[in-house]
Amino acid sequence: MDPIASVVIPAHNEETVIGAGLSALLGAAAPGEFDVVVVANACADGTAAVARAAGVRVIETPVGGKANALRLGDAACRTFPRIYLDADVELTTGSARALVAALARPGVLACAPVPVLDLGAVGWAARRVHRVHDLMVGPTRVLAGAGVYALGELGHVRAFPLPDVLSDDGWVHASFAGGERVPVQEATSLVRPAPTVAAYLRRRIRVRLGNRQLAALGRPVTRTGLRLSAVGDLVRRGRVSPLDALCYLTVLVLDRALTAFRRPARASWGTTRK
Repeated sequence: MDPIASVVIPAHNEETVIGAGLSALLGAAAPGEFDVVVVANACADGTAAVARAAGVRVIETPVGGKANALRLGDAACRTFPRIYLDADVELTTGSARALVAALARPGVLACAPVPVLDLGAVGWAARRVHRVHDLMVGPTRVLAGAGVYALGELGHVRAFPLPDVLSDDGWVHASFAGGERVPVQEATSLVRPAPTVAAYLRRRIRVRLGNRQLAALGRPVTRTGLRLSAVGDLVRRGRVSPLDALCYLTVLVLDRALTAFRRPARASWGTTRK
């Protein structure tokens, strides 16, 4: 059968997780339903071998960097629409089909699933921070933060070729107006967030620097700014505990302080699980 979509998976030293991700994506798929390209970039482990064993196409490059890997995979795609999937994120066959269906709706150029956080390996403090952060950014994230986004052919023209940016999902998100990009409620992605506060801070620094870089390139990620009263509202409504809020606000202060002394050139894309 002809594939209903191409899927690009950039992977840097993801041997331990990419097998599960490919199993989730292809587990209920018909043979040939998805055209999957894994781009193993600057890997020092068995990422490429695990991907090949799953029966997908693999591109290996000694050049590191997610943006370059996405461009290589994109150039090898055989069809539209296209799904761009982080190697450590799980997207089921059904959710991938739901993304493809959403892109067939009039006016929809880009879409993403609703992320579900896997907090099983996350420490108690980081768990509290993630709980508040997810509630704060959830209503406005759309294409950013789900570990997956999908583009139709017209949307692809808007977002690609992808420049060398720290935040690829931020770039794609900022490439569309509100009605052109939609969250797909019928689709979910399983996201493994940073397991420690230190890892969370490293990721947040990259996010903030990435957003600063996008603004300099003329594609700012427009989101509602943080209101401290919103954290208080979550506490008053019983959505989070006072200790959750205290952990989140403490880490937020550290996040902003650390970011103030960093420049985008000093941040790099990589895993957040360490």
